[in-house]
Parts: sequence; C-alpha cells; structure tokens
Amino acid sequence: MPRRARITVAGVPHHVVQRGHNRQATFFADEDYLAYWHSLKEGAQRYHCAIHAYVLMTNHVHLLVTPANEDGLSRLMRYLGSRYVQYVNFVYRRRGTLWKGRFKSSLVDQEQYLLTCYRYIELNPVRASMVGQPQAYRWSSYASHALGKPDDLIDDHPLYVVLGNTGEALSAAYRALFRYQLDDAELMEIRDLLNKGLAVGAERFKDQIEAAVARSVRPGQAGRKKDRTAGGLGGEQESLRFEERAK
Repeated sequence: MPRRARITVAGVPHHVVQRGHNRQATFFADEDYLAYWHSLKEGAQRYHCAIHAYVLMTNHVHLLVTPANEDGLSRLMRYLGSRYVQYVNFVYRRRGTLWKGRFKSSLVDQEQYLLTCYRYIELNPVRASMVGQPQAYRWSSYASHALGKPDDLIDDHPLYVVLGNTGEALSAAYRALFRYQLDDAELMEIRDLLNKGLAVGAERFKDQIEAAVARSVRPGQAGRKKDRTAGGLGGEQESLRFEERAK
C-alpha cells in the first residue's frame, strides 16, 4: 500500500516527530544535544521555519514548527537529517542511518490545540519518567516558556505571547497550564493523528484545510474531498502543496 502523501500548509503550525532507527539512541552526550540544537537553529533560519516548542529525547525529537514557505518544513528536516547524522557518524566513527525513515507530522489548530501541543511536547520527559517536573529536563523549550530563560531557538507564537502582559505574568500563566497532566484521551488523539499525518483540532479547522488542499485530514476518509467554498483558507491556498515523499 502506498504511503499517505504528507500535507504541508505554509503559515500553519505542524507537530513533528522523528524517531531513531529501531528506537535506538540518537543522542549520546550533552555535546550531541547541543550539536542538534545548533543545526536546528541554523536550518530554521535558512528555511524560514518558526520553532515554537521542542524536546530532544534520547531516541527521538518533537518539534512544533510553522513553515513560512510551502517546502520549508521538508527542507528543514532534510537539512537536519543530513547535518546531524554526519556529525554523529564522524564523532562516533560509525556509518549508516540514524533516523527511522521519514519524519511524521500533523497540522495543529492554532485556536484549539496549540497550547495543548506545547504541553504534550514539553511533558514528554515527565511521561517517560526521566524527571519529575518538566523544568528538570534540560533539552526542551519549557525553561524558555515557563521560566523566562533565553533560548535563541524559540520563535514565540502570538497565542503564547498573549498569555501575559509582562514576562513574569506570561511565565506564570504558562506554568499554570502544567498543573495537570494531559488526559489519556488527549494523548491518544494527538499520537494517533500525528502517526497518521492528519489534522489535530476543531471540525471547522479541518474543514478549512480540506477545502484548501482537496484532501481529507480526518481518520478513515482517504482520498480527495469535494471543494468547499465556506471557511476556506483564502489567499493561503497558493502556498499549499503535497509532499509525496520526504527526501
């Protein structure tokens, strides 16, 4: 069965995950995390992608990315795949692949699910029982969002910024979102739609995406959708495209 074509929409946040080959480690020392962080920063600037949130786990990464251009996300991930693998192979005198095939991504409804996706990403180390609190994990964007620690990689999303009028108020409001873990239903939905490359959000958001790309972004509705004129993405339609494969 052919793989589902990836849907990339310029100007819309994408939740991205890339896992190590056979679930093997992709980071082995602090220097490796730093090398990936620098490559991610360089790639994001080069390909005009805004990084809103991230976590670098031992054998996979999660990113929340808004690409400005139709091919920005795929070019960023190709750049990372090449540059970081070259680094690891050189430092550890190894050969071959590091990542498990193509990365996975899902479109994220900014109005309904953006901050939920922030929490999903930054709570990964807690769910994995690596730390008790998200601030105890060094390799994520939590310290930037919740503690005001400078992070040159982060490009704050407007819906995060409006949480507070001052830096202290913003951080406090963000920390308040973490008083409770995500419930099982939310976790399952995010994981399932991410693995299937579908959209996470309200039905209206999915209607807008489907009207623009003429393709289903809902589970169990493969194939092209009939054009819809109501609620479309308007001028953004010209900046949409399908990526048949991630190279």
